[in-house]
Amino acid sequence: MIESLGKLKRTHYCGQLRAGDTGKEVTLMGWVQKRRDHGGVIFLDLRDRFGLVQLVFNPEYCSGQAFDKAEAVRSEYVIVAEGIVGPRPEGTVNSNLETGDIEITCTSLVILNTAKTPPFYIEDNVSVDELVRLRYRYLDLRRPEMKNCMVMRHQTTMAMREYLDQENFLEIETPMLGKSTPEGARDYLVPSRVNPGCFYALPQSPQLYKQLLMVSGMDKYFQIARCFRDEDLRADRQPEFTQLDLEMSFVEEEDVERVAEGVLKQVFTKVLGREVKTPFLRMPYAEAMGRFGSDKPDLRFGMELIDIADIAKESEFKVFATVAQSGGWVRGINAKGCAKYSRREIDALAAVAAIYGAKGMAWIVVTEDGLKSPIAKFFTQEQMEAICARMDAKVGDLLMFIADKWQITADSLGHLRIAVAEKEDVIDPDELNFLWVTDFPLLEYDEEEKRWVAVHHPFTAPKDEDLSLLDTDPGKVRAKAYDVILNGMELGGGSIRIHRKDIQEKLFALIGLGEEEAREKFGYLLDAFEYGTPPHGGLAFGLDRMVMIMAKRDSIRDVIAFPKTQSASDMMTQAPGDVSQKQLRELHIKTDIVAKK
Repeated sequence: MIESLGKLKRTHYCGQLRAGDTGKEVTLMGWVQKRRDHGGVIFLDLRDRFGLVQLVFNPEYCSGQAFDKAEAVRSEYVIVAEGIVGPRPEGTVNSNLETGDIEITCTSLVILNTAKTPPFYIEDNVSVDELVRLRYRYLDLRRPEMKNCMVMRHQTTMAMREYLDQENFLEIETPMLGKSTPEGARDYLVPSRVNPGCFYALPQSPQLYKQLLMVSGMDKYFQIARCFRDEDLRADRQPEFTQLDLEMSFVEEEDVERVAEGVLKQVFTKVLGREVKTPFLRMPYAEAMGRFGSDKPDLRFGMELIDIADIAKESEFKVFATVAQSGGWVRGINAKGCAKYSRREIDALAAVAAIYGAKGMAWIVVTEDGLKSPIAKFFTQEQMEAICARMDAKVGDLLMFIADKWQITADSLGHLRIAVAEKEDVIDPDELNFLWVTDFPLLEYDEEEKRWVAVHHPFTAPKDEDLSLLDTDPGKVRAKAYDVILNGMELGGGSIRIHRKDIQEKLFALIGLGEEEAREKFGYLLDAFEYGTPPHGGLAFGLDRMVMIMAKRDSIRDVIAFPKTQSASDMMTQAPGDVSQKQLRELHIKTDIVAKK
């Protein structure tokens, strides 16, 4: 039954034909989507990457051999069909299909390969466990919605490359095998056979190499870079991921931001046909945390955090008063129109806040009969009126409060406002709300390790006006760092880098990296700084996350051709897997783990 391609040549793609092609003789190749037998006439839906078209096998026009083959064909068989394009009969036009007003009256059929019955239907919105989809990923990618994700990913990278080429950037590859310099996430290590006992590390990012390219005088670099981090996973994380990485010399923050905005404008216009207005709104980190409880705020709706610490400080509610008097945050949000919530629904919101460290959530319901709240008795009438006035409370509103350390209060209320907005369905899924968050802290103090750690990475430059604070109050130093946010998700981030050896060494010392250790890990970078380093900075966009947002998918696994599961496993190839003792001996590695049988 299975035949060869021989001298047959495809003349058109399945999704390419239209009414204007009527009368053309065509040769089509693809997979059978569906077979239907209508009383002696057989219909096949043929699918390729570009779409689907209907084939008709009528004994009046095709040979008996071709008709017999059409009877034998099943879903996912790979075939070649020859025939003539014609209009569909009146009343049979399919307006939901781009090729729905034509069909191919076939004269011959070649079966190139048969197929087993797939474990799930090759169609959109299949109800099947994701692990099954990942196990048969080559089938999953045949589904139109998955194919469209791959097409969008390609279009996105092409739009990026086109824009950056016009801006005189050079695309330069950096090494996959480098030196291990753990900076938060664990490195993936690669043993060296020719250097026994030594290891390479896969890059967490091309950070140091791109800085060295600036020292090299390349001026503008970019790369669609593969990166690797051995960390716990979630819906928008993978052990291996892709980012658009770029770096520029002789620039400050606004120069990098201009290029980044240009990239995004080009991508969203060319790929989605959406207009993107530039320049984007800029918001300092402190303002974003204070107003929205997040360094990646979603501005598509309000419900901002309101500070009531000054009122709470004077109240008899000790939970609030104690926190306010100790310098903590007492803030709330006004969930407009949510006084309708039952006690069970309010308790569910309190449980959301608890996930992020809140020890409790106070609340006030504003009704026509007055204020209803377990905490009302601890406040005077004037204090309650002051709280309601500050929070613009009206009848029908639900006020919710958290009192704790600033990080916990911000994080809890930040996620609480998202939970309420989603519950109330007030977020416009089609709005594109871009934002720059700037002026991040350079350092934060790690209470467990009793030392300063870099908020972004230790190569981020401090604000010029804050340089003196490195010696006196490191926690108040702001960084020349910036993140670009879309609809509450971080698309990318970057910074202006340190280009002076003395400042780089001072920062290493602040984060507890001694001179000897710094020399061991980053000696080549420090050496390069002695040979004339220009001011430089850059940014990286998460390509997977960007395409996920554009394609309106819930997981980046849907926009990666062959992703890993949340346990960093490949269901299709069964990686990671055991290796032979011979391979381990060649790499001078001995394990104390018993191999699986």
